Amino acid sequence: MDLENKYGVIMNTKKIRRLMNKYGIRTHVRKKNPYKEIMKKTKEHATCENILNREFNKTKPLKTLCTDITYLYYGRCEKAYLSAVKDIATGEIVAYKVSKNLTMPIVLDTINNLKNVIDLNNVLIHSDQGFHYTNPEYRILLKKNNVIQSMSRKGNCIDNAPMESFFGHLKDELDYKNCKTFEELVEKIDEYMYYYNNERYQWSKLKMAPVKYRNHLLKAS
Repeated sequence: MDLENKYGVIMNTKKIRRLMNKYGIRTHVRKKNPYKEIMKKTKEHATCENILNREFNKTKPLKTLCTDITYLYYGRCEKAYLSAVKDIATGEIVAYKVSKNLTMPIVLDTINNLKNVIDLNNVLIHSDQGFHYTNPEYRILLKKNNVIQSMSRKGNCIDNAPMESFFGHLKDELDYKNCKTFEELVEKIDEYMYYYNNERYQWSKLKMAPVKYRNHLLKAS
């Protein structure tokens, strides 16, 4: 365009490329604006209504769940991430996934693990408005399994208090910081999950551990 408008020289792009290669001429190509890319991805994401609305006094097991992700430092300041799903009625951790990174598989694998444990049809899963939970991949997976999705209001961590409470207990009670490898950390978390579900008695659950309390509720219904 510059040659044509300034000098009246019409030259096709192939010849221009050939001459540029011959004389080692390079042009600076503008990179995509990262902020535009972020905005584009954000538009694809969508939030949901806060259906749970802090109604934590549930009595039907495996019908109302909440989920979240937390980080755990181990070894020499290495970071791992734990995604977990908790049954609000019983306090049981029904599915979880430990990962070295925060890419989408951490939440997708958590839901797929959950599918192997319970029937997801018409189950409600509550989360915050984090990137993973508003992501189309996650929302499509829930929709395929006929899951009802609920989200906390923006900036209201109390809306997902059961998960915050569990992560607090885990970090207080689990000696994860002394784990030297990722594999050791996963093993420690596996052990804690079994302990929490089967051996950690809770006053609010009639002095029962979550699994025993779940069985108690199922018998009573």
